[in-house]
Amino acid sequence: MSGEALMAFDEIKSLAAYPKGSILFSEGRPVRGIYILCDGRAKLSICADNGKRLTLRIAGPGEVLGLGAALSNTPYEITAELLDASQVVFVRRKELMKFLRDHRNICMQVVNMLSQDLHGAYERVRSISTIRPRHSRLIPRPRILYT
Repeated sequence: MSGEALMAFDEIKSLAAYPKGSILFSEGRPVRGIYILCDGRAKLSICADNGKRLTLRIAGPGEVLGLGAALSNTPYEITAELLDASQVVFVRRKELMKFLRDHRNICMQVVNMLSQDLHGAYERVRSISTIRPRHSRLIPRPRILYT
């Protein structure tokens, strides 16, 4: 970011310390804004149809969380839970959108971040699809005999 953009961003962000186990945002809840991990880690998870919580990945320092929901003004798609005591920056959605309108060069950086997230998701799906099921859980198919 340019010096001017950094100063403008500093004006709209707030920094807070959160204890381990804090929920930054929950799946299905209305979007409030974005979170940037300054340190620590966050578990990103989603609730499966059967009610089980699935860990998508672990986010680390410097990662922006909730960006897709903030840009589309839709509820958070995932839950972000801190695995460590962490310093986290928060930016309200309304202020983020104004910042992006005023600093259009930053928009391309945001597009790049969203693209990286999408490609990461593709890679995770690809790796999941190559995992073989355990044979002990498979029920043998009945054999059909024709006479």
